[in-house]
Amino acid sequence: MEWLSTETVLGALGIVVTIAVVAYDRLRPGRRLVGYRVQMDTAIGADTRPGQAGVRIGLFGDDRELTDATLVLLRIENDGVKDIGQAGFEAPLCAVFEGRRVLGVAVTDPSPRGLMERLTTDNGLRYEDNRVRIPPLPLNTGDHFKLLVLLTGGPVGGKVHLEGTLNEGRIRPNRQRRGGPRNLYLGLAAFLILIGGITVGTRLEGPPPPLECASGNLTVLGSTAFAPVMEEVSTAYEADCPGAEITVEAKGSNEGLLELDALGHKSKEGAPAAIAMSDGRDPDDRPELREHPVAATVFAVVVNERTGVEDISLADLKRLYTGEIDNWSRLGGADLPVSLVSRDYRSGTRGIFHERLLDDHEPAASSSDCRRRNDADAAVLRCERGSTRQVLEMVGAVPGAIGYAELQAATEAENVTLLRLDGIAADVDAIGPAPRRSGTGEPAGPSGGRGAYPFWGVEYAYTYTQPPADSLTSKFLDYLGGGTAQNVLRTHGHLPCAAPGNQSLCQRM
Repeated sequence: MEWLSTETVLGALGIVVTIAVVAYDRLRPGRRLVGYRVQMDTAIGADTRPGQAGVRIGLFGDDRELTDATLVLLRIENDGVKDIGQAGFEAPLCAVFEGRRVLGVAVTDPSPRGLMERLTTDNGLRYEDNRVRIPPLPLNTGDHFKLLVLLTGGPVGGKVHLEGTLNEGRIRPNRQRRGGPRNLYLGLAAFLILIGGITVGTRLEGPPPPLECASGNLTVLGSTAFAPVMEEVSTAYEADCPGAEITVEAKGSNEGLLELDALGHKSKEGAPAAIAMSDGRDPDDRPELREHPVAATVFAVVVNERTGVEDISLADLKRLYTGEIDNWSRLGGADLPVSLVSRDYRSGTRGIFHERLLDDHEPAASSSDCRRRNDADAAVLRCERGSTRQVLEMVGAVPGAIGYAELQAATEAENVTLLRLDGIAADVDAIGPAPRRSGTGEPAGPSGGRGAYPFWGVEYAYTYTQPPADSLTSKFLDYLGGGTAQNVLRTHGHLPCAAPGNQSLCQRM
């Protein structure tokens, strides 16, 4: 056969060998990697000498501590192909600057930006003597941050290293070195180019599309809370897969499930080209719908910032929703009447709120404008809105209003305060099944670990029956579990169910 030439065989052999070497070095168990390198080490004090290596004109004058000052920029990153959770560090990272003393440190260039919120003194960022202690934090593949460290007492070029203990992994300098695996990779790459490059190159017209690609039209229905994520993932899929067109129509979880079910019953060609995103499981348990866990999602209870309340017990929250508490002054806040701003019946967020926090349903709507009661006999003023955005806008506009929303959207909303529940702030690292008080059926208070924050749920993608493997519906579901979509999910504050460390969490709901 013409294609089975010596060049083709050698090219294929080179590819196999390269994959084997990379897999051995980076994919086998115990190969979680944190890498670090010094990107700058320069003198900035007054005590500099012409001709010294790595020096700049002195910026500091007579201050005795700063005459021999140096400035180091240290980059720290997840240098492997496996995500590292916060619990992945058996001993926290510590940057050591031998022969020098730390005078100050700043965090710069974090990627993603959310790392900046974790690298604070409140979370344990400290320096003493020649060390900078770094608080434990999750580092997904490719995540990095830099420490800009002001030092004194030693010369430029002193030894810098990173200490710590990584569970099933290691910490290593990742500066380019002579010899070793890096040169082996380069040699293998050169081998492929020399021997197999022409054979392979003449058969390809540009890079191949991702394996998840399919063409056609797809409609994404359902959750308004999850709509920003789906819009971003859909845009990325269309860019990766020319010929695919994806439309996001967010009207609420239950509305999306109803519409998907109706489309399925009308379809004469099996599964329709549609997916419904739902905050939580299908409440009606429709037999034709198939659920696919996508992400663990955190929600927040929000109040108008003028209420003056920042923390509420779950018991008092229930009393608000029964009308037993009708003024914020009874909870130590401002003298403002309570207005409940809720989602309508189509909302999956509302279902999770009922299940996780109220253990019951909300009262009937008694107001259309969230300010005046239409039903004078109602125990509590309550209105409904059709989307996450509308709830947050109304809570921000009405003094004394309280509502609930997806955490990322709530964080970005104006004029609202996110309430701590039993003293626990909404945070993706604090979620899990809420512990129960013995014999009461009510969630317990702070437990000090994962599972303490109760208001969260799993986002599901629903299809009508199981779509064909080569369909755009099926390929898009595969894409939702891939690296691009996982990065989008993390950026929006969600935990991807496809990530190994989150699978058990998603399955428990």
